[in-house]
Amino acid sequence: MNQHTQSSLDPEMQQRAEVMYSRDRWSALLILAVLWASLIYTYIKVPHGFFGTPIGVVLVIAGVLLLVFNTSSILAMLAHYREDRDHIYGQDLRNLDLNRQRLRELALRPAHVDTDPGAP
Repeated sequence: MNQHTQSSLDPEMQQRAEVMYSRDRWSALLILAVLWASLIYTYIKVPHGFFGTPIGVVLVIAGVLLLVFNTSSILAMLAHYREDRDHIYGQDLRNLDLNRQRLRELALRPAHVDTDPGAP
């Protein structure tokens, strides 16, 4: 599974990365479930005489291929995210922390610095 036995993140960052991964995993699975539900709903609602036509057969095959390829790609993406979680989410967390720090620094600046063009 994970090639690295030692994590490059501290425990707090590991916990935050796990929360981000969990949120991404559930979002991807929800989107996949919506795709499955919408294609199944479409299949049920379309008159079944249509599926006997050549165009209907092509559409059924295309729908099945869409489900197979999307399901496999999302599962592969989740496996890759799990394996590389520290690297992928570690970069995101560092950038989020840097942006929060910059916003705090900007909020602490006196108002005249932003409005007075002659201010140092």
